[in-house]
This record gives sequence, structure tokens and C-alpha cells, in this order.
Amino acid sequence: MHSQCLKKPAGLTQKELSQLAGVNLRTLQQYEIGSKDINKASGQTINSLAQVLHCNFYDVMELDLGEE
Repeated sequence: MHSQCLKKPAGLTQKELSQLAGVNLRTLQQYEIGSKDINKASGQTINSLAQVLHCNFYDVMELDLGEE
């Protein structure tokens, strides 16, 4: 997940984030270590994570928006 949107500032463990967002714990772990591409996750999964983490949908994704 993008560095602007992390579970630690929200005070959540992986297990808590998994439960609150309705995302499988192993899947969440794979997103965090980069073995699974979060950009290929469903919109619902990304939105759920963003809501729980109180951040933008795009902050959850790892997109290069070409900000200059």
C-alpha cells in the first residue's frame, strides 16, 4: 500500500485492519509485502481499506500519477 496510507498511524494491527475492512488477512499481508499487486484488487477492497484507514482511494493504490 502507498506510504501515505498506512495502518500504523491508524493504530491498527494487520488482523484488525483485515477484520474491519473485510479483507482476508493473508491477502492484506501479501499487499503489504508486495507479493500481490494491490492495483489489481477489486474496487470494493480498495475502497474498504481506504475507509478504514481514513484516506483517499488512490492513496491505497500504488499509482504513479506523474506528479511534478
